[in-house]
Formats: sequence, structure tokens, C-alpha cells
Amino acid sequence: MTQQPRTYPAGVTCWINTDQPDVDAAIEFYGGLFGWTFEDATPPDSPHRYVIAQLHGREVGAIAGTREPGEREARWNTYVAVDDAEATTARLVSLGATVVSPPADAGPSGRAATLTDPEGVEFRLWQPRTRLGVQATNEPGSWNFSDLHSGDVTAAADFYVKGFGWSIDDLGYGTAIRAPGYGDHLAATSDPEIRSRQSAAPEGFEDVIGGLAPTDDGEPPHWHVTFTVADRDEAVASVERLGGTVLGTAEDDWTRNALVSDPAGARFTVSQFAPPTDWD
Repeated sequence: MTQQPRTYPAGVTCWINTDQPDVDAAIEFYGGLFGWTFEDATPPDSPHRYVIAQLHGREVGAIAGTREPGEREARWNTYVAVDDAEATTARLVSLGATVVSPPADAGPSGRAATLTDPEGVEFRLWQPRTRLGVQATNEPGSWNFSDLHSGDVTAAADFYVKGFGWSIDDLGYGTAIRAPGYGDHLAATSDPEIRSRQSAAPEGFEDVIGGLAPTDDGEPPHWHVTFTVADRDEAVASVERLGGTVLGTAEDDWTRNALVSDPAGARFTVSQFAPPTDWD
């Protein structure tokens, strides 16, 4: 079977970008941390820059410049793939979402919209055209997944299940968000060996697109982005060397993680896969 470009069915998280007050500073930080290269993709007449990040020639996300310093806090944003941005926006509004930016063309790449869920958490929709979504995932220097940190996980689950058809599953060690059928899509397109590679994982794990967790004390609800790294400690050292901040580290049975922020204050997690020594 010939491997195809990575595509994302409707309802699957598909793209990430970061809003930054200084695009050049962000390029220096993330290029140094993850080894990304960058290509300008600013639409004609746009008031702010938009730069695509690549890892070994494959797209991993983007850096978006804010119009004015301080206009918008630095943050990472998560997009969900949709077939029809207008119809999806209308459905989500009927479920309690609020429109921040209505559906609009992003040049020939696709069509985007920005909404907040009933809790006020911002998320974005992406109707792809030429830009299909992130192409490099789950390898060092690339996006691993996005988790929803919510102050009311029951209400959040209800909204997103109704809005996108997700399944919310308790895995014991955490709560997973599944997009039913996504594993079938991956097996038929860009990842034909996904099920053999994940043979030891819980049933349905190939459909997992992220997680749902309660917020910590003082933490605002938000969509949180995690990146894969080869070595957590080396990544932490690079974050500090490049002007970022390490906010905490943690380990579990499968990963070694660090919560960090870039120099502008955008928070994210770096995660090293570290399975048990007897794992096969």
C-alpha cells in the first residue's frame, strides 16, 4: 500500500499555530528547540505575518503574528477539521458556542473560523483546501496531541460529543478523546501499520486524538498542546538556553514530560516517550 499525505476527517484535530507578538523571536526560539525551518505564507494584504513551520520538509504548524504588541496573549491554538465551516459553525452555536471570527478564506489553503465553547475556551475550525493539516506528527520535534483542560469536564464532554461526534473514554490513567473511525482512515491512507504498531494499546486507541482533563488550581481552561521530544532533559535545557521558562516536570509509566513556556509566555508541554523496559 502506498503511503498517502496525512489527511484529517471531519471532527479530528488537524492543525496548530501560535499567536506571537514577535514572529522573528518565535522563529528563533522554536527553530532552536525543535529544529524547524520556516516558510512565509502571509496572505496578500494581511495585516500580520503567517509563517509555516516545517520539520524535514513536512509541515508541523505555524507562527502567526499579532497585529499590535500586547493585542493578544501568546498562545498555542488547536484546529478541528470540518467539511463545511459555515454549517459546523451554525451547529456549534446552537449548542452554546460563541463565534469570535466567522468562517473566512485563508487564501487558497482553506477556510477557518474561531469560536469559544460554552466555558469560554477558544478553538478553531479548519476546512482544508491545499493545506491538508499537520504532516509530521508523533516524532521528535512535532505535535503529539492537544488536550482540553476544562473546569467542568462533564459539560465540556457533552458539548464536544454533540458538536463533533467524539467519544470520551476513561482509560484508567486518564480520559481520552476518540474520533470513531479515525484509525480506519489512517490505516487506509497515511499510516497503514498503525494497528500492528499499537497492538499492545487498549482497544480503540488508534482513534484517540487527545485527552480531557480537569484544570489544576488557578489554571484557566484551555486547549493545551504537547510536542514529542527525543529527550525531555535536553529539551528543558534548550528551552532555558533559548529564553523560555520551565514551569514543571513530571514522569509516569510511559512518558517524561515538562510544562514550559516560550519567551512570549505561550505554554506547551514537551514529552519523551519512555515505556517500561519490558514493553514490547
